[in-house]
Amino acid sequence: MAEEADPEGSEAGSEEVLLTPAQLIRSLEQAWMNEKFAPELLESKSEIVECVVEQLEHMEENLKRAKGGDLKVGIHRMEVERIRYVLSSYLRCRLRKIEKYFPHILEKEKTRAEGDPSILSPEEFAFAKEYMANTEAHFRNVALKHMPPNLQKVDLLKAVAKPNLDSFVFLRVKEKQENILVEPETDEQREYVIDLDEDSQHLIRYKTIAPLVASGAVHLI
Repeated sequence: MAEEADPEGSEAGSEEVLLTPAQLIRSLEQAWMNEKFAPELLESKSEIVECVVEQLEHMEENLKRAKGGDLKVGIHRMEVERIRYVLSSYLRCRLRKIEKYFPHILEKEKTRAEGDPSILSPEEFAFAKEYMANTEAHFRNVALKHMPPNLQKVDLLKAVAKPNLDSFVFLRVKEKQENILVEPETDEQREYVIDLDEDSQHLIRYKTIAPLVASGAVHLI
C-alpha cells in the first residue's frame, strides 16, 4: 500500500511513503481521534482517505470470493464495517467543523502561505464555498433585504464564533518534547516551560500543543 505525500512545498515535487494495510488503518484511526478532539479543523488527510477507500474495495472483493460459512469471513466482514465506520465518522466530523466555522476556515485558506499544506481537500473547499454562498443568500433573502441599505451587509467573520483554541485536551506524547512554553491561566501566574516525555499523557491547553498535533509528535486521546 503506497501513500503519496502532498507535493506542495516539496523541492522534489513528489514523494512516496510506503504503508502496510495495518499502518494505513492506524494512520486513519489517529487522524480520526485528532480531528474528533481538536477544537479546530486540522489538515486534510485526503491521501490516507483515498488509500483506505481503495483498501476497503480490495477487502470487499476478497470477501466476495471467499467461501460462505467460513468463520474468518465473518470476522473480516466485521473489520470492514469497523473501518468504514471510522472513515465515515472522520469525514462527518470534518464536515461539522466546516459548517460551524466556515468563514474562519475559508479566511485561513485564503491567507495560507504558498507551499503550506491546505487544511481542506478540494471537495471540502468546494463544499465550504457553497455553504458560505448559501448562508449569505439565506440571510439576504430572509432579513437583510428588508433592512435599511446601511444594514444590508453582515460580516460573517464577526457573526460566526471562532474555534476555542484555549480549550483543554488530553494527549499522549509520541516523541519526547522539551522546553514547551505554557502560557499562564491567570494574570497572577507567569509563563513556564515543561518537558513532555515519550508515552506520557497530559491535560493541556490546545493552542500550546497545536503545532505538535500537526507534526504528529503528540496524539489527542
